[in-house]
Amino acid sequence: MAALETIRTKFGIGASLIIAFGLLLFLVNPSDIIQTIQSASTKYDVGKINGKRITYTDFEQEVKQNAQVREMLSGQSASSEQAQKQVREMTWQELVERYQVIPTIQNAGIRVGQQEEIDMFVGENLSPIVASSGMFMDENGEFSPARVRDFMEQTSEDYNGLLVRNYIQNAVRTNRYTEKYNALFLGSSYMNSLEVKNAVAEGNTAATVSFVMEPNTYFPKDSSIVISDSEVKAFYKAHKENYKRKAARDIEYAVFEVTPSATDIAAQNEEFVKLYDEFASTESMRAFLQRNSDRQWEDRWYKDGDLRSVNRDVDAFVSANKSGVSPVYQSGSSFYAARIMETGNVPDSVYVRHIMFQGADARHLADSLLPLVNKANFSTMATLYSADKGNAYDGEQGNLGWMTQNAVIPGFEPVLNAAIGKPMILSTQYGVHIVEAVKATKPVAKKKVAIFEKATLPSKETYAAVYNKANILAVRAAGKYDNYKAACDSTGTYSRSMSINEGTDTYGSIGHAKEITRWAFDNKPGKASGIITVDNNYFFVVGIKDAHKEGYTPVEEVAEPIRNEIYREKCSAKRAEEVGAKIAGLTSLDAIAEVLGATVSTLSDVTFSTNSAPTTEPAFVGAVAAAKEGEITGPVAGVMGTYVLQVNGRDEASFFTEEDAKAAQSRIESYHSQMLMPLMTEKGVEDNRARFY
Repeated sequence: MAALETIRTKFGIGASLIIAFGLLLFLVNPSDIIQTIQSASTKYDVGKINGKRITYTDFEQEVKQNAQVREMLSGQSASSEQAQKQVREMTWQELVERYQVIPTIQNAGIRVGQQEEIDMFVGENLSPIVASSGMFMDENGEFSPARVRDFMEQTSEDYNGLLVRNYIQNAVRTNRYTEKYNALFLGSSYMNSLEVKNAVAEGNTAATVSFVMEPNTYFPKDSSIVISDSEVKAFYKAHKENYKRKAARDIEYAVFEVTPSATDIAAQNEEFVKLYDEFASTESMRAFLQRNSDRQWEDRWYKDGDLRSVNRDVDAFVSANKSGVSPVYQSGSSFYAARIMETGNVPDSVYVRHIMFQGADARHLADSLLPLVNKANFSTMATLYSADKGNAYDGEQGNLGWMTQNAVIPGFEPVLNAAIGKPMILSTQYGVHIVEAVKATKPVAKKKVAIFEKATLPSKETYAAVYNKANILAVRAAGKYDNYKAACDSTGTYSRSMSINEGTDTYGSIGHAKEITRWAFDNKPGKASGIITVDNNYFFVVGIKDAHKEGYTPVEEVAEPIRNEIYREKCSAKRAEEVGAKIAGLTSLDAIAEVLGATVSTLSDVTFSTNSAPTTEPAFVGAVAAAKEGEITGPVAGVMGTYVLQVNGRDEASFFTEEDAKAAQSRIESYHSQMLMPLMTEKGVEDNRARFY
């Protein structure tokens, strides 16, 4: 510190700060400093919920824990992209509930007490989440409070167990909060007697209407209709919420796809032909395909037409022959050959039942009981011995129902071609099974087929040639949008235009392209990218034309569509005035139709009831509801045209009752309750996950 003081005195505060920062880096792990900087910047936030920042690091930790819980509860890891997406979505919803939904409900005075929580797990007022969980079922498939208590005790000191327990407790608590809140909301809804009476009257009153319509024409535009800037601004102000938008970028991009060249295809053809004789004669087909083919051996039966989705020539060969090897077929840059391995008459569906055994002596128990299966009642034996208590199709314990090749338990494939009524033993990932095919659909001619398939991959030379084309464009762009545009013109490269938001990950038909979106949002308008590689098969060069911040679209950018909307309103009103002038003094629809060059039409059962779908546009229905019988009403300015109408009569019925009115109101209330959560989270939740995923 004395040395720092000497340096500060001689060289000033700037030098001492630089050296002090260097010493800090020496003493502290640089990654910790970077993480601290990131945690202080909202740029690295996944979102904000009710004022609470959700950093990327915190969110990933929550996702990791939920993935562990998912694996422990389902036995399936969240390794696939789809599974990871589901876990991230589940995690986000939990955070929204934790920081936004539950506090909002609590602010309404709702509470879930400790004793109530206990009651939801082991009391008389069970949570449906607990009551339906297989974790808490006994050997008879009944809910067991003892299993709940055992679970709570066994997980008290185990980390993974605590994760699962906390997950279930939070789910149960949240479910009870939302149940109470919905009950409070629905309970506060009330339809008084006057409202019921009016609803019944509207539902039972239908009018018969004669009318004349003169269609509105909006083009070519009427030059006499003038729209001022102040009208545009007033319309914008009145409808401002309609012009909210997310942050966006207007970009242009050129994409260079790496596809096999004619030389690559010819080389693949030569290689395929070399392997053809081995394919035609090998006795180890599974091993051959595993080594050489893009399509592996599938132990399944095909009937005529099943292989059409693979290749039409292959399907035609298999359908026309009972044995043999097909010629080599080419489709685009892919090559195919087929070999018929076996023929037979096989049913499409088989009705299956089983008894499942688990544990160290599962195989021994299955072997012991197999001879007894046909002598005893299968359902009774399944009830006594099977570890699977959840399958009782058609009310018989052990019944699994109908199975097909596309819907079969893994490991049960042999039963699809088994003799009816002859039990067998099969082993699967779930245990050891006595399995029986009870009945089957009518057998049809099918074949087992080996398919040798090989797609041509681009060579290194092809990759280099395509990359060079992209590189020429990127070098000439030199990081600037204007240069990019000029380079596209000079090289004859097609440039595509697109407006993107932070969630965009597909460009045309090309997916997994989030890297392009990240680059566009990390740079400013006027910039051009270098080469961005997508799926190792596409080379992109991108230019940013414009950027739009999140918020309300400026009035200047939406002025034209607003002018069009105002024009339609003014045009409709003007047409109504013109029609009014033409028909002034006329007292019959026939005379009005003649003047307007139109015809008189009639509609029946026009009702103003909210329970009925409108028969035409709202302006017409509203005019019918207010019109006096027998009098000419109009002109009425509508969107599709201008109407002149006459109500000929109104029929009063009694089919729409008070119960119907209340049921209609109940449907509306149900819709409102469904909107509770979206409305609750609309203002307080900022979701920026698209920046990262």
